[in-house]
Amino acid sequence: MKEQADAVSAMSELPKETREFLARLRPDDLQTLEDGVRLVNAVRTVGTFFKWVIVGLLGFVVGTVMFYESVMKIVAWSRGA
Repeated sequence: MKEQADAVSAMSELPKETREFLARLRPDDLQTLEDGVRLVNAVRTVGTFFKWVIVGLLGFVVGTVMFYESVMKIVAWSRGA
């Protein structure tokens, strides 16, 4: 994605209401919008990371329980023989 777009061609593709909204913004409003976009991207990245951490931990716990049960069955078989 381009960091800087040609203002004329970029604005012509937007709906009229969006162009009017952007025309009313002050420079500090634009900075706030840019900060907001970066914040949303960071939150999505962290959310995705923690989703996979939780999935990994649940998988580890379930795998550990299954492994423990299998070991207990093997121990029971060996004692019974």
